[in-house]
Amino acid sequence: MGRSDRKQGGKSVAGGSDGVPTLSPAALYEAGLHHLGAGQLLDAQLCCQQALELDPGHADSLYLMGLISLQSRQHDHAVAWLSQAIRQTPKIDYLTSLGFTLKQMGRLDDALAVFDKAIQLKPDDAELWKHLGGVLLALDRGAEALLSYQHALSIDPAHKEAAFQSGLLLHQQQRDAEAVEAFTVCLTQQPNDLTALQMRAKCLRKLNRYPDYLADTERASTLAPADPLACNNVGDALVCLGRHAEALSWFDRALSLQPGMIEVLLNKGFALLQLRRFADAADVYQKILAIDPGNAKAAWQLAHVELQCGDYVSGWARREARWNMPDFSPEYPRFTAPKWLGNEDISGKTILIEEDEGFGDTIQFARYIPQVAARGAKVILVVREALRPLMTGIAGVSQCLAFKPELQRPAFDMHCPVMSLPLAFGTTLETIPPATYLPPPPADRVSAWEQRLGSHQRLRVGLVWSGNPHQGNDRHRSMPLSTLLPLLDLDADFISLQKEPRPADQALLIQQSHIIDVSGDLTDFVETAALISCLDVVISVCTSVAHLAATLGRPTWIMLPYLADWRWLRDRDDSPWYGSARLFHQDASCRYEPVVERVRAELTTAIAGFGPRAA
Repeated sequence: MGRSDRKQGGKSVAGGSDGVPTLSPAALYEAGLHHLGAGQLLDAQLCCQQALELDPGHADSLYLMGLISLQSRQHDHAVAWLSQAIRQTPKIDYLTSLGFTLKQMGRLDDALAVFDKAIQLKPDDAELWKHLGGVLLALDRGAEALLSYQHALSIDPAHKEAAFQSGLLLHQQQRDAEAVEAFTVCLTQQPNDLTALQMRAKCLRKLNRYPDYLADTERASTLAPADPLACNNVGDALVCLGRHAEALSWFDRALSLQPGMIEVLLNKGFALLQLRRFADAADVYQKILAIDPGNAKAAWQLAHVELQCGDYVSGWARREARWNMPDFSPEYPRFTAPKWLGNEDISGKTILIEEDEGFGDTIQFARYIPQVAARGAKVILVVREALRPLMTGIAGVSQCLAFKPELQRPAFDMHCPVMSLPLAFGTTLETIPPATYLPPPPADRVSAWEQRLGSHQRLRVGLVWSGNPHQGNDRHRSMPLSTLLPLLDLDADFISLQKEPRPADQALLIQQSHIIDVSGDLTDFVETAALISCLDVVISVCTSVAHLAATLGRPTWIMLPYLADWRWLRDRDDSPWYGSARLFHQDASCRYEPVVERVRAELTTAIAGFGPRAA
């Protein structure tokens, strides 16, 4: 009797010669798929085997055998079955499963080829582009992975996983504004996605969007009230907004959830320091060092508390912990030659002294170089090019070189970073060397500036209102030019010493007829020194120009934030480092407007006492 097909119970069956109905390969595949979904792998496998006995090329059954092998962690078998299915019919599901399997096996290049083939078959499938991005990411090809995720988003703008991965990669590339947009896509789909919320908060912090950062951290703490890091982040956001007292309660809440958390204690110490609670901040840093004696950041911060409070003996020594901070002065070479910190006899030795922090730091602490030479050492000095012409003439400098990454330094016996010189000389408040170490600027340059400035009939006032925007405390030490405008109606000649003014300040500066802007001609520190020598007073925030002016002995009025840098000590309007400096501190409001009012009053007095001078 011949075989005949018929329907039974809605499924295709085949009539055998004995009359017993036999399920078709398609029906057997469906049964196997059901068994696989129920976790019955053996039954699923039997169904597939029966289907393949009837039709060895039945693609769906070959595919299902691959899935069964994958569930059984038999990856090689899975690859073989899936590859057979694809040879029969290259369906997207088959290719996707094979790509996943190869990725799990670490065969990333093969997985990449499989997903690439799938995309060729269906280029408008956002999910495939997301899978391709995952393989590229595993291959450490982040830039290409980002493009793949972004293409997925161009197809499906609401694709949550592609948006999340894009956000992570954009954040890694410091493209935080775009990352915020990507994480916002995730949060639009799932508002309570804590990870996406925390990542967006991190990006907002990088962008200095502190009110938004606070909103996200508060939302995260609501979602995870028992998470100490969530509490810590709220405190950090409040610190960024200058709300330090409020921040302390959040740090304490985090510490109540997990006592001894170093990250939280560091933040708490910082907040206390901003409130000028020096003893409390020192206690926190001491607690960190009791828990983790090698914590360089805590030692570094404690050193600054000690220096600010005048404890130079402990402060200079503890400040050497900076060399154990991985992100500190990355360009400073780690020499194999020994470091000189004042203990060894250096008579007849060659010592390398190298800049290790900012321009202002180098100007301030170069005062020790003549003392190094006085101990009989030959001094080689390495500084950045902008400082080299100024530093070359310091007494005792045998050779002054400009730093560059490929610089080949002459042979030397020992080295000392510029900022370690106070330690090497055991500096106390009573033994600070005088600021009389810079040679006078060239007379021809001074004369050229005198001629350019014209008759000296009014007080000449140099102005600097902002520093390097990348400096960690710049948002507290700098101010916009608009804050200084109340000075400009006084009867004086104002000269801008401000290098690289920010866009808003540059636009305002152009409009001000009362400020002479010559900053474009200040090509190096020698040129700046020559101009400063022609001025009667320099009014500046805490920048290298303030150090230069004070070192030259010019009257220098330094406007400082509420928590001034450690070098200015506490509650002083003078400085033991600079005899010609006057300090004008913010009050607890942390605003510069009251400072400018006090400066204006003092300037008015100075103008009243000024007499015209001959050129």
